[in-house]
Amino acid sequence: MTQKIEKLLKDQGVRPTAMRILIYKYLLEKNVAVALTDIENAFAKSDRTTLYRSVKTFEEKGIVHQIEDGTGIKKYALCEDGCNCEIDTDLHLHFHCSTCNETVCLTEHKIPHINLPTGYTAENVNLVVKGICDKCSSQQKTIR
Repeated sequence: MTQKIEKLLKDQGVRPTAMRILIYKYLLEKNVAVALTDIENAFAKSDRTTLYRSVKTFEEKGIVHQIEDGTGIKKYALCEDGCNCEIDTDLHLHFHCSTCNETVCLTEHKIPHINLPTGYTAENVNLVVKGICDKCSSQQKTIR
């Protein structure tokens, strides 16, 4: 798995340091959007600046994308293969669960292209659906 991650990072123009590989593995295992503080807590003995710079590098190179889910905390999620994180080509829904506070990408649900009036330029598009996720819904049904 480590060799696959090393190759992926190299292919994106990122030097595969040990910490970057660990962060990538962490994001892969979480499979949900995570805040920088989550990453800091997972690697508590690591330098916070190194963690921050690694995540920023991942974002700049299109390995992760940032999600603003309405909680006031920026979260990061791995991009899928072929994602280029551009407004015109990779718009998808995000879902924030109000029960467990997890945010996930719903990449199979694309946001249609929005035609803005002349002179307007989109810099960021973010659509977050808020509600109760499937895990929390099934837990609530079990309790009843």
